[in-house]
Amino acid sequence: MKVAGEDAVTLKAGDFVLIPAAKSFTISSLDPKPPPSLVSHPIEGKDGVFRVGQLEGEPEVQQLIGHCKFDSADTDLLVSLLPGLIVVRGEGRLATLAELVRDEARAVRPARDAIVEHLLHVLLIEAIRSGAETGASTGLLRGLADLRLAPSLRAMHSNPAHNWTVPELAKEAGLSRSAFFSRFDLIMGVAPMAYLQNWRMTLAKNMLRSENHSIAEISAKTGYGSSSAFSTAFTRCVGSPPARFAKSIASDRQTSSIF
Repeated sequence: MKVAGEDAVTLKAGDFVLIPAAKSFTISSLDPKPPPSLVSHPIEGKDGVFRVGQLEGEPEVQQLIGHCKFDSADTDLLVSLLPGLIVVRGEGRLATLAELVRDEARAVRPARDAIVEHLLHVLLIEAIRSGAETGASTGLLRGLADLRLAPSLRAMHSNPAHNWTVPELAKEAGLSRSAFFSRFDLIMGVAPMAYLQNWRMTLAKNMLRSENHSIAEISAKTGYGSSSAFSTAFTRCVGSPPARFAKSIASDRQTSSIF
């Protein structure tokens, strides 16, 4: 399997894949390799199942593929905190949830849509949680799953306006300053203060997109003492001043609405 912007991944029976924001992905066989010119045409059967290749007989591979859309103003913020690809292997709970989603979606029962919606919520949470427990890569999922780092991360997330220091965050984690710094860098892949700044910039971009906050309000909510200090930090991290960033977002929205 190849997702745009990610390394290719070999999938096996029972694997679960979550792609938070994929624009494109490709699934192909390893043996034999498909010819470069191959273009597949899935054909829908009477049972609602799409088949590629032979239309009769037992399939060699079966996949359940679904698409979810977050109906929230914080969608961009949530997706930005997730890795580009989450692969969970050998987790029976996910397989069971996927089976329930499939069966309920294809059945004709009262309150089907409500049940499918709730099952998808549970499936998403379980996928993210399992990814944090089994994934080997650094990042937020591993940090939140770490009993030491989780309290310090929750503190930064819940109160980004606070003037956090490494000793304060180390105290939240119950570690010495040096132990906390080393553990944070190892698991998160970035130093504590760099992560805090990235988190503040993520919040700032989300507030600028909403068009409901002034630069002064955003400065205060993200822990900067003045609008000028915030603008300087934002420009250094994002590559453009806050006002220009907000203007480009508004322009993109206007263009999208025209087309």
